[in-house]
Amino acid sequence: MIKILMKSIREFKKPAILTMVIVFFEVIMECIIPFVVAILVNKIEAGCELSVIAKYGALLIAMAIVSLTCGAMAGNFCATASCGFARNLRKDMFEKIQNFSFENIDKFQTSSLVTRLTTDVTNVQHAFMMLIRTAIRSPFMLIFSFVMGFIMGGKIAFVYVAVIPILFSGLIIIARKAMPLFRRVFKKYDNLNNSIQENIKGMRVVKSFVREDYEKNKFDVAATDVCNDFTKAERILAWNGPIMQFCLNTIMIVILTFGSSYVVKTMGAEVNVGQLSGLLTYGFQILMSLMMISMIYVMITMSVESAERIVEVLKEESVLKNCKNPITDIKDGSIDFNHVSFKYGSSKMILNDIDLHIKSGETIGILGGTGSAKTTLVQLIPRLYDVTDGEVLVGGTNVKEYDLETLRNNVAVVLQKNILFSGTIKENLRWGKEDATISEMVHVCKLAQADDFINSFPKKYDTYIEQGGANVSGGQKQRLCIARALLKEPKIIIFDDSTSAVDTKTDALIRKGMREYIPNTTKIIIAQRVASVSDADKIIVMDNGNIVGIGTHEYLIKNNEIYREVYESQNKVGENDE
Repeated sequence: MIKILMKSIREFKKPAILTMVIVFFEVIMECIIPFVVAILVNKIEAGCELSVIAKYGALLIAMAIVSLTCGAMAGNFCATASCGFARNLRKDMFEKIQNFSFENIDKFQTSSLVTRLTTDVTNVQHAFMMLIRTAIRSPFMLIFSFVMGFIMGGKIAFVYVAVIPILFSGLIIIARKAMPLFRRVFKKYDNLNNSIQENIKGMRVVKSFVREDYEKNKFDVAATDVCNDFTKAERILAWNGPIMQFCLNTIMIVILTFGSSYVVKTMGAEVNVGQLSGLLTYGFQILMSLMMISMIYVMITMSVESAERIVEVLKEESVLKNCKNPITDIKDGSIDFNHVSFKYGSSKMILNDIDLHIKSGETIGILGGTGSAKTTLVQLIPRLYDVTDGEVLVGGTNVKEYDLETLRNNVAVVLQKNILFSGTIKENLRWGKEDATISEMVHVCKLAQADDFINSFPKKYDTYIEQGGANVSGGQKQRLCIARALLKEPKIIIFDDSTSAVDTKTDALIRKGMREYIPNTTKIIIAQRVASVSDADKIIVMDNGNIVGIGTHEYLIKNNEIYREVYESQNKVGENDE
């Protein structure tokens, strides 16, 4: 896990190493200062001159300035290294997620990936910050303070050793009890984020059904659950402070009681006042070091679970990869499904022995009820999933042999609920073609019947689209997505119920424009309306993952019961509406 995380440090290794080196010198200065103070106290006690006091005072000021400078430099380098590490970690995770297949995405919930990219990375960043600074400073301070304590106090310094087992025993117990709670709470964080994401996306539905109170209560339950687990964990971690305070007070009492008695009995021959003051200072430094170590321990306890969740994403390999020598040229838009069967994970078969052959340039309609696996079928063409059995050919070649980028650049998919990104209309359209000119954009928008409504906006093609296309209607969003796909000039274009939000007249105009603009492109239209596919070269009727009919509109009306029932039911609805 540590090796994988360390790969994200990269260009920030130098500030990380400099932090540790500078902290070392800071600790040396802080450990020498009490020693010099003890010498000064003894000289004052012996009745030294003012010049001697001034000399030692100047030395102490210089040492304090050096220590302060080292501390400031270490803090600066530490901030640079930790923030850079977090940036690289997020970048590495995001790039990894971009390469995931749909199957990989299905494995991780969207809300969980968001938590890992935000909360978990922040936890690991804080732990890294403490490791390169505090985790170096505290052990060095502990060791040097121990050594200096024994040099100055002899046997009395053994009190430092006596309290350490008490402290470490307490820390081990705290960690063992707190760790399971943190594991549990991060999973609940995922569920909480999922609830928030779901609610915000479905806000219109929530309001239309007046379910605000229900959603508030549901969120309150989830938030309270997270709060309760965090409270339990924090209550356990809260014991860290009292244990540290007990050890600190024990050291102070022992040193003051026995040290003072020892000074009086030996008349300062064995231990003098200066040494006693030094012992108290070193005792305080030792306890502060132990307290910082305990804080590091707590932070690491919290971050280990976050680190494991991050590494889980970084170690995940996409199930879809290019072959050794991928093909980077697609001959045409012909498609062949050779006895294809498919299932998601361990579920039952979704597609059953599909044997289908589509010529390049043909217009294919796909009709079927909800759950008939229409979308699953077309997702195998751009290799969003790999088949379970059989093979899918595009341009006469198995899709597994193509370079993934090449394949997907030649297969455009327009979904029913396609996404527009925050940015101008121009920027959204250029997802289809990065260097598209304004004339090209206008042309495809006219074909998609989008140009008229775009020109009705004050800023026309420079109109800003809100996240998810919140400031345009469903029909407008679909037409923009169709225009974006047309800009790619692909060999295959798939419309997955992507004209469901437009009227039949606009739908017909879009199909007419496609026939004229991309006659050689294979067009696959998944639709619920028979009118949307009636003029297709071939119509495929699907039911429960099987092809139950193939033919023209006229043929299926006569020979396919499912198609005929859909056609008649929609025509009756049309007559009733009239």
